[in-house]
Amino acid sequence: MKKFYLIIFISLAPFFSFGQQLTTENILYDGNNRQYIVYVPQSYSSSSPTPILFAFHGGSGYANDFMNYEADFRSIADTAGFILVHPQGVLLQGIPHWNVGLSGFSNVDDIGFTVALLDTIISQYSINQSRIYTCGMSNGGYMSFLIGCQLSSRFAALASVTGSMSNAVYNQCNPTHPTPVLQIHGTMDPTVLYNGNFTSKPIEDVIQYWSNYNNCNSTPIITSVPDLISWDGSTVIHYEYGGGNNGSVVEHFKVINGGH
Repeated sequence: MKKFYLIIFISLAPFFSFGQQLTTENILYDGNNRQYIVYVPQSYSSSSPTPILFAFHGGSGYANDFMNYEADFRSIADTAGFILVHPQGVLLQGIPHWNVGLSGFSNVDDIGFTVALLDTIISQYSINQSRIYTCGMSNGGYMSFLIGCQLSSRFAALASVTGSMSNAVYNQCNPTHPTPVLQIHGTMDPTVLYNGNFTSKPIEDVIQYWSNYNNCNSTPIITSVPDLISWDGSTVIHYEYGGGNNGSVVEHFKVINGGH
């Protein structure tokens, strides 16, 4: 089965000699010492408001591993000119996680933590507050959808790979502006089922929710993605729901026979 690697957009204390900065920082929130990584591209200037991307690791994952091996956006941040932030989830029974409304998860206030972290970054750097984005993988993808539902006033768009919306988040979702969405998911994902289960919505329901909310075209443009890796047994179909309010688009890369 195909293993996914997140492909979206943002970056972290002193790093390359060319001017990039990669730092690991901490903030105290709600009694927890919360860690995060910040990557600042060489092009950053305090005189020019800069976009920012939050990248959330998966359940049982760590921000540093996510940045280095699964979602290394640093070179993209260099060319596109945005700051990248990798937050770290707190431990639940020894395993890092994000509290996204799934059964059995903790009551950690990860939305409040995200707000506190965002405000901290804004106080330290010149940020374009109309261009703040979130992405994540698996449990981190759920976190991005939670942010889209509860922090719509702060975040412009979201992306999820192998994540979904929990039933609780779906039923209480309350975005406040047109929100572009990207979802990448495998039909044979054994961890976050494509067709959903008793805790999570089917992926197609998630796509339908956001395309309806954004008032996108009801009929998508469907394109087969070139099969560049023929031996992995999977193929990809791209669905694009365009024409949404304020130019918003909902896109779905459906990976036939793709796993987690």
